[in-house]
Amino acid sequence: MTSESATSVAGAPGSAHIHNIGYRHYDGPRLGRAYARRSLFSQSLRGAYGLGRSAKSKVLPMLLFVVMCLPAVIMVAVAVFTKAGKLPVGYSGYAVYLQAVIGLYLAAQAPQSVSRDLRFRSIPLYFSRPIERVDYVASKFAALSAALFALNTAPLLVLYIGALLAKMDFVDQTKGLAQGLVSVVLLSLLFAGIGLVVSAATPRRGFGVAAVIAVLTIPYGAVSALQGIAYVQGNESAVGWLGLFSPITLIDGVQSVFLGGTSSFPDNLAPSTGTGLLYLLVTLSVIAGCYALLLRRYRKAGL
Repeated sequence: MTSESATSVAGAPGSAHIHNIGYRHYDGPRLGRAYARRSLFSQSLRGAYGLGRSAKSKVLPMLLFVVMCLPAVIMVAVAVFTKAGKLPVGYSGYAVYLQAVIGLYLAAQAPQSVSRDLRFRSIPLYFSRPIERVDYVASKFAALSAALFALNTAPLLVLYIGALLAKMDFVDQTKGLAQGLVSVVLLSLLFAGIGLVVSAATPRRGFGVAAVIAVLTIPYGAVSALQGIAYVQGNESAVGWLGLFSPITLIDGVQSVFLGGTSSFPDNLAPSTGTGLLYLLVTLSVIAGCYALLLRRYRKAGL
């Protein structure tokens, strides 16, 4: 823009000046919604591991990433030196055993992904660009799911490489890895959806962290206790049905029925095939429901 001319307006003491700044419209490339979605996804995914932020922001996610992989490294070392015939933990069940680490990661990163936008009311700025609420929700959902997928996939790859170094059967290990990856995809989508829905309910990050931890731990503790009571009383069928009421036991039921995993229910009782189908249906329904709730949460730009 240029300032070429000025017109003096005579009149009252102290003349006013109207400046013609020569407004020129933008002629550059317009990248559109697709570019905005990719940028928001990339920025959110990087933020989930503290990349592009302060050094302090990188400590917790990177530490949890290492903690997630450490048991896999130890298992591999033991398997290689003892020449074991199989891994002590299956690919599909690894995340179930490390659920506490996954829960801490989700509690730390889900509020970080959305609470600052709510707190500082920056949502209208996003929607002032060629981006709509479905783009915002989809990008945030995909970014946190991808971050969780990376967190859970890394130790599986460590186990797989270690199993091949220990000269375990290539076909069995590849099949197990594929089953584990399917389990991780379901877990990542389910946990990301739950974490974002809970976090989007409050602009305060501290409340979001506490709420996510509560939503993951309280149902799991209650379900585990009730399953133990049902098993002791000889009501084994109730053990499988109770698993429908906790996020991690949903994944546990799906992986134990369809993905070759071992159940962590009392006495390793896995749900029946019919109940397993219900587990899968409930898991997919919760994922879809969380996405719909997020769209509803962001239906207004002002928030």
